[in-house]
Amino acid sequence: QVQLVESGGGSVQAGGSLKLSCVVSGDVFTTCGMGWYRQRPGKERELVSAITNDGTTTYADSVKGRFTISQDNAKKTLYLQMNSLKTEDAAVYYCAVRRANMGLCSDVSNWGQGTQVTVSS
Repeated sequence: QVQLVESGGGSVQAGGSLKLSCVVSGDVFTTCGMGWYRQRPGKERELVSAITNDGTTTYADSVKGRFTISQDNAKKTLYLQMNSLKTEDAAVYYCAVRRANMGLCSDVSNWGQGTQVTVSS
């Protein structure tokens, strides 16, 4: 059974930084990549950043230039470095294992439990 455990969330002032980690355990055979999602109060869950198995990264426009996704395959850990945080970045952040659908690495097969990020002005 696949488990994803996030850590690194917390409270920070606007302009500050946080680094999220997500440790994956269990056997993941069908993944095409991983991603970080977030859910802000009153909003739907949205993709923040993703990385495919070949290392290709994508970012939501709202975080480009501020967030960096990376992974350590040996440690089976996914990271999200978040710099220059804004109040609108406050959300619960989830890591996810993604699987292919119709040739696109877009579906989610497993979710973490989420980690809270609070950004104060």
